[in-house]
Amino acid sequence: MKLLIDDANIARIKAIYKYYPIDGVTTNPTILKKCGGNPHEVLAEIRDFIGRDADLHVQVVSTTAEEMISEGKKIPATFGKNTYIKIPSTPEGFAAMQALSADGYLITATAIYTPMQAFLAAKSGANYAAPYVNRIDNLGAGGVETTKTIQNIFRNNGFTTQILAASFKNSQQVQALCEYGIGAATIAPDVIEGLVRNACVTSAVADFTKDFEKLCGEGKTTLDF
Repeated sequence: MKLLIDDANIARIKAIYKYYPIDGVTTNPTILKKCGGNPHEVLAEIRDFIGRDADLHVQVVSTTAEEMISEGKKIPATFGKNTYIKIPSTPEGFAAMQALSADGYLITATAIYTPMQAFLAAKSGANYAAPYVNRIDNLGAGGVETTKTIQNIFRNNGFTTQILAASFKNSQQVQALCEYGIGAATIAPDVIEGLVRNACVTSAVADFTKDFEKLCGEGKTTLDF
């Protein structure tokens, strides 16, 4: 499973990249608004930092298929070959996905709440389909189970489309989908940090340090042997 950061704040992105094996960054207009600044400059800075080989997902803001296609062609031309064009899973979006995928562009179908949206996105040639796990939960539909259903639909119909699960609020949601073997998950920095935040781990490591120092002296490590 690929692991991506769902954020546009370059400081938070750098902080996560410092410690964790990250495959790229996803953004959308709302994330960019929270970050502030000129969207083009923000995205360019992210691309420069993560490098040309990492995945970057950038969303169109147009509402008609024709405009989405034009906007979609400009996005990878601006931000590089491994830039995925995020397109909402709407009727206009499906038309745009078909046209762009036919020309070899990388497509992420976004704003997915139902399995049949994901099915149509896969039929339209999307490389990724992005169900909103926690938002689906908030509707009472079960985000994890909906995403598993989508995975089953893709597998049973022979689609090459992968899931890029989004909208997580806790590590349990991430773990359930990691166990199920989805293609990718994009997660906010605080949730990524929560994957390993555990008072028991912190306590155990502190005990190891104290015990070693009792043997060898305060501040000593194996480098002092």
